[in-house]
Amino acid sequence: MTRPLLFTPIRLRAVELRNRLAISPMCQYSARDGLANDFHLVHLGKFAMGGAGLLFAEAIAVHERGRITHGDLGLWHDGQIAPLERITDFIRQLGAVPAIQLAHAGRKASMQRPWNGNGPLDERDIAAGEIPWPVVAPSALPLAEGWLVPHELSIAELRALKEAWRAAALRALDAGFEVAEVHGAHGYLLHEFLSPLSNRRNDAYGGSLAARMRFPLEIVETVRAVWPTDKPLFFRISAIDGIDGGWTLGDSVIFARALRERGVDVVDCSSGGLTGSATAARRPRNPGFQVPFAETIRREASIATMAVGLILDALQAEQVLQSGAADLVAIGREALYNPNWPLHAEGALGTASHFHSWPSQYGWWLERRARELGECRAN
Repeated sequence: MTRPLLFTPIRLRAVELRNRLAISPMCQYSARDGLANDFHLVHLGKFAMGGAGLLFAEAIAVHERGRITHGDLGLWHDGQIAPLERITDFIRQLGAVPAIQLAHAGRKASMQRPWNGNGPLDERDIAAGEIPWPVVAPSALPLAEGWLVPHELSIAELRALKEAWRAAALRALDAGFEVAEVHGAHGYLLHEFLSPLSNRRNDAYGGSLAARMRFPLEIVETVRAVWPTDKPLFFRISAIDGIDGGWTLGDSVIFARALRERGVDVVDCSSGGLTGSATAARRPRNPGFQVPFAETIRREASIATMAVGLILDALQAEQVLQSGAADLVAIGREALYNPNWPLHAEGALGTASHFHSWPSQYGWWLERRARELGECRAN
């Protein structure tokens, strides 16, 4: 049979992925002082063992006050490189490509871990040693009533943030990442600049669409200038705000064209999150609900896209690629539920021969088990 697109290798610049399945960045809020630890090694390592082609670490803060919570990973100083390098080395040994998402939470910084309430740090958090810190944004507009009012970033502070992204990208390179993604979605800092609902500036960085796009594009230019030309650069976008008067899909197409011109290779198409939780948007959440965004941006901006959002099974993922809606498919919570989702998908699509794609330490056991079960059923 024809090899499924899902398991056909793809080359992005000089980086080849063994398949077109990515693991989305998923914050685990389990770092201390921004440092990766054994939890992150096991968490990410199991996805590499599970057969993914591209494996994103969670959103990694480029600045200490750009963390979402006290438990976020960071790359704002050199001491954070080595713990991440240990993880990228392991991912590569298992045949996957390690990728990083460089992020700043903006006005969504200084908040609780989701399982502690997912709101502003309160007296209980302070008593536990988790002290709030000042937050920044394009405009002094809080996320909602009761949240910290952010400091409006000055032009000088914007220049300093560009340096923070540049330095973090270089550290990511030293840590062994082969793909970088700039996080411009889910209500975090760069998304706050893009949306007219959160950006009320009256200088060169606010007002018109072109002005609101300016700082995110400057960050892309800054990262692309130091990220090697043979390594791909992604940008994660909230394709719509899902709120009246907010960012639209038409805006995303215009923005994606500008990203392409500046050397971005893939647009990672999510949605929502300007207010509320990270991916909140007022729209039905059906399987593949964000795939049409990836399809529209791919077609109208002539740029490769990655589809994400309730992609639940192998046939659905294959159809996304066969239809031309996207070039890559990313899964998140499905991988948490089943870290071996890619390997099972390979079997479901009839690509794998027995357990040859599984790590040899597992495959020989499982093949033996399959033979024994077959013999038992035959008898």
